[in-house]
Amino acid sequence: MTATAAPHETAQVSEIARIIAAHLHREGPLLPILHDVQAGYGHIPAAAHSPIAEALNITRAELHGVISFYHDFKDKQAGVHVVKICRAEACQSVGANALSEAVLGKLGLDWHGTTPDGRVTVEPVYCLGLCACGPAAMVDGTLKGRATVETLLAEVTA
Repeated sequence: MTATAAPHETAQVSEIARIIAAHLHREGPLLPILHDVQAGYGHIPAAAHSPIAEALNITRAELHGVISFYHDFKDKQAGVHVVKICRAEACQSVGANALSEAVLGKLGLDWHGTTPDGRVTVEPVYCLGLCACGPAAMVDGTLKGRATVETLLAEVTA
């Protein structure tokens, strides 16, 4: 008896193959492929690793190296809301460490963690360009200067 893939798995494999094929004509197709896969799934699913590596004639280790090098590539689905808190020196000097500890503590998370309900993911970032308005953060792509625990949590728990 042979196992058959579930319909959603077959659809995922087909979609990943389509994304790969759309970029194979490009010089240096790996990053565009990874960006499109992540745009489609919210992360780079493990099911995409072998097809990408095979299509580009690279090892899975090389692929993993690229995915893990770029902080914006995710190996699992992020929360509905993503909070990025600046960890650069300018923000640290005006309270970013205390802000980070408080936000992570209130949500019961470590860096890169997602709340059990899938609502919030908290990630470090190393400069948002708001050095004069620190501590800086980003919530769902929107910059927040002079961020506080209250303002950040109000945005993601409302």
